Amino acid sequence: MAELTVSATEVVLTLTRAEKLESLHGDLRVPRSAVVGVDVLEDAHAAADIIGLKVGTRLAGVTEVATVHGATTIFAAVHRDTPHGVRLRLSGADQDEWIVGCADPEAVAASLTAT
Repeated sequence: MAELTVSATEVVLTLTRAEKLESLHGDLRVPRSAVVGVDVLEDAHAAADIIGLKVGTRLAGVTEVATVHGATTIFAAVHRDTPHGVRLRLSGADQDEWIVGCADPEAVAASLTAT
């Protein structure tokens, strides 16, 4: 399962080996200042299911590990066992949003909004 790590200066999304293969992508990182908003998602699968070119793996409601190119560019890492998650809205990064499934999205959101 992808893991978000938050430090004082950056946010890193570390992917498992399988996720790297599924998404055709490596780990992602952005400066912490690039995070302009965080939303807790009850259904991270639905948030990742937008119209656009999907590069990676997608089985609706089961797994989304892909970059989605549409009106915005989203990187999603959501699995069946982590249907809840967070949306990181980004500025000045390669993607406009990251959608990440996680066991405790409220705690992740709190770590990103803490000063």
